[in-house]
Amino acid sequence: MIVNVVECLSGAQRAKGLVIIVDVFRSTTLGCFLVAGGVAEYIVTDSFDRAKAMAAERGGKVIGELVDVPTSDFDYLNSPALIEKADISGETLIHVTNAGTRGLMVCENADEVIMGSFVNAKAVVDYVLAKQPEVVTLVAMGTGGTMRAQEDMMCAMYIKNEIEEYPNSFKTLKKFLRDVDTAAKFFDDSRDDCPEEDFELCMDLDRFDFILKGEPVEGGVRLEKVEIPERETA
Repeated sequence: MIVNVVECLSGAQRAKGLVIIVDVFRSTTLGCFLVAGGVAEYIVTDSFDRAKAMAAERGGKVIGELVDVPTSDFDYLNSPALIEKADISGETLIHVTNAGTRGLMVCENADEVIMGSFVNAKAVVDYVLAKQPEVVTLVAMGTGGTMRAQEDMMCAMYIKNEIEEYPNSFKTLKKFLRDVDTAAKFFDDSRDDCPEEDFELCMDLDRFDFILKGEPVEGGVRLEKVEIPERETA
């Protein structure tokens, strides 16, 4: 098994094999919270206009964040903490963000695509080990899909190390990531869309025991829950 790590939208476009899209702060983390919250259908897409149209067609709502769209235009914000407080059971949600959801849309060379983050890292590793693909590509989506984000690269490397049975220190990672520039929004009192609790939830290692597998639909990618059997340990 060859495990590669690439970055940003350009990396997603050339990613091959079993592709794992990583956007820790916050889209691939939030996806797990949405499914755990009981959504009936969860679809990601790559533009606000498309998200609005898809939501209208399906009787759904739009969730996410975009640099050029006011937060008030979304039905739900891109926040695990806020979603935990909302009743989303049975809803159809269309998710659009600056990087993670767009990454899922461009993996044209992939055999299959899943979401990965710290919150379901073990499930991702167990899925990979059960599937035993020839090639695995972890895509650290980065800021806006164009610039490295430390949390995405470090999560990708964490998962790669776990697959290849190299040592990891999550405690060290979490301490470091609290102070990176992309985490500053969680500690900014002027940002009501980024509660401080989001940092802890995004770093809640192995909270979920499932992965989210992408299946193309018109205009987007539907994410479906795949539960992972407990891996036997020696």
